[in-house]
Amino acid sequence: MVRPSGGANWADDELHELVPDSLLTGEAVALDLRPTSIVLRGAGAAIDFLVYGGAFVLVLVLFFIIAAQARSEDAVYGIVAVLALVGSLIIAPAAVELLSRGKSLGRLAVGSRIVRDDGGAIGLRHALIRSLTGMLEIFGTLGGTALIVGLLSPRSKRLGDLIAGTYSQYERVGKVPPPVFGMPLELAGWATIADVARMPNGLSRRIAQFLAQAPQLDPARRAAQATALARDAAVFVSPVPPVASELFLAGITVVRRGREAEALAGAARRLQTLEPALRGVPHGFPDRG
Repeated sequence: MVRPSGGANWADDELHELVPDSLLTGEAVALDLRPTSIVLRGAGAAIDFLVYGGAFVLVLVLFFIIAAQARSEDAVYGIVAVLALVGSLIIAPAAVELLSRGKSLGRLAVGSRIVRDDGGAIGLRHALIRSLTGMLEIFGTLGGTALIVGLLSPRSKRLGDLIAGTYSQYERVGKVPPPVFGMPLELAGWATIADVARMPNGLSRRIAQFLAQAPQLDPARRAAQATALARDAAVFVSPVPPVASELFLAGITVVRRGREAEALAGAARRLQTLEPALRGVPHGFPDRG
């Protein structure tokens, strides 16, 4: 059974406790910002390591070939080696992150992006700090320092992220087809008075996944998942009906689906009323069409 709740209003700290990896906006809406796992971060870093490290080696080889033919002085080799190191392993990664707004070839492959702790795009300062520290923790220790720090960080942050105030945000979210069903008969009366607040995206996805997969689950696991999801969803619903947890989740889904459809239909009607003004010719303006 779903335990009753005092209503759909809650404090900001209580909402953040329910969605620990979320960003709370000024309207008390929790944005579901998923950090990239340490495994995916390692895979992306390995790709970037090969790209930037390969570019460094390629620059050195090309210069040494040219310098050998031109019989350059020995001091020139050291200067070019330092410039190639700085350009390939510091300037190039920072420029790529800045211009691509937190992306790189490795992050593009794993579906992640570097963002600020508040979810915004990184700037030049963030990119430079991450590149400078990356020389030590990624290229200097072959990723060992980054791995240790990432395992100890709740958001899998490496040392550069902790200093710069950034983290890796995972952007690939699988689409779950919503199950199509009607309002359970037991909740027909409740649906007319139900107050269902906007839920975090993560919780909505978990409920949709459960309802789509529930027939394939064994009874014990099905009941346990339904109870846990209903307990989390009850905070956003008032009043909470005294029904089985799975029926409660189905009722929430139908109510939200109906209200979202009404909102879309209302927006379409408003656009239709504005269409003559948008497409018409202003008063006194000649029609040249």
